[in-house]
Amino acid sequence: MSDPAIVLPGTERVNAAVRKSANRKRKDFKQNNLVGYMFISPWLIGFFLFAFIPIAISLYLAFTNYHLLRGGEWVGLANFERMFTTDIRYGRAVLATFQYVLIAVPLRLVFALAVAMLLNTKRRGVYWFRAAYYIPSVIGGSVAVAVMWRQLFGGDGRVNEGVINTFIGYLGFERVNWFGNPQTAIWTLILLAVWQFGSPMLIFLAGLRQIPSELYEAAAIDGANASQQFFRVTLPLLTPIIFFNFVMQVISGFRVFTQAFVITAGGPLDSTLFYALYLYRRAFNDFQMGYASAMAWVLLLIIAFFTALNFRLSRYWVHYDTKEG
Repeated sequence: MSDPAIVLPGTERVNAAVRKSANRKRKDFKQNNLVGYMFISPWLIGFFLFAFIPIAISLYLAFTNYHLLRGGEWVGLANFERMFTTDIRYGRAVLATFQYVLIAVPLRLVFALAVAMLLNTKRRGVYWFRAAYYIPSVIGGSVAVAVMWRQLFGGDGRVNEGVINTFIGYLGFERVNWFGNPQTAIWTLILLAVWQFGSPMLIFLAGLRQIPSELYEAAAIDGANASQQFFRVTLPLLTPIIFFNFVMQVISGFRVFTQAFVITAGGPLDSTLFYALYLYRRAFNDFQMGYASAMAWVLLLIIAFFTALNFRLSRYWVHYDTKEG
């Protein structure tokens, strides 16, 4: 027979104290969690009511021919088939949006980086310039700025009006009907996008401030000039910032709406009929909520595809600091 287990004096008392302490910790943990959930409950309720439910409804409507006034029924993939086969204006909207993104995004980023490098100094008064350059990004998406931009280029379509045309006339050149020509109308919106370079500029500026000055000093000692320092030091260390700005600007470019809605209304000849504007017209002019919902989900897939592609390609050109401390 085996010997009975030996119980040391006070063991039961210690075990009881341990169990009591564990129970108290579990109770405190649950109470803390409850308090945390109470604090975030307004956000959770708002997200559920104003984000999750509308997204779920939109996904359902994408497979119906729902009309805002007449209702609708399940049609499966008919909306998506219509987009890629019979809807000619949808193709125009996609092409116009891609043209805008391919031109406006690189120009804005190049301009933002150039200005950020000019403002990357400790000279007196530079903070005022930073604020001045950032203001267009704050107000750039407003209707008021879009109306102002329209008036600058002669918003009523007459070539003899507008500040820009007046200036062109003083220089002796022929005035331009900016909004009456499909080849020039989109450039007015691209120029507006470039003018709103403040946000990426500040992000570039923050990245430039993080580059150690010792690297530039070492490059100068090795005989590198300003151009070589930019391409061998600045750009490689700034690639994570460039990547972030590029991804965000591409997403923003695919979602452009207010500028085209106010300034050009999608014309002329659908040259500025961007994706979001065409979606809006289908939803709130034609009341085709089912078709508009399908368009919204396709736009989500387009943005997700290019975002994933950017992340995939980033491994070949984005350089991260991998120093181990």
